[in-house]
Amino acid sequence: MEVIERIKQQIESHPILLYMKGTPDFPQCGFSGRAVQILQQCGVEFAYVNIFEDPEVRENLKTYSQWPTFPQLFVNGELVGGSDIMMDLFQSGELQKLLSASKAGTENSAHC
Repeated sequence: MEVIERIKQQIESHPILLYMKGTPDFPQCGFSGRAVQILQQCGVEFAYVNIFEDPEVRENLKTYSQWPTFPQLFVNGELVGGSDIMMDLFQSGELQKLLSASKAGTENSAHC
């Protein structure tokens, strides 16, 4: 269960964490690219995990979060969802409220 502990630590260590395919500068799927754009439009700094760099995380996160696809956004330790849910929340203004209420403070964008 070492990988589950690593996932928990990643999620608990970053107020806003995006598990994605690729990186914010080079997303490797359209959904991950859209998730990054949404977070950038919200003006928040966020950490990310490139799931292609860690196959154990990629496979076990699906079980941990009970969410089968990527990207996956976590805010304050809670799964928000993927890019479609992020877009819906962004358009309604709810995502901005959720992100501004996060414990992000002055955290820089980071790679876990």
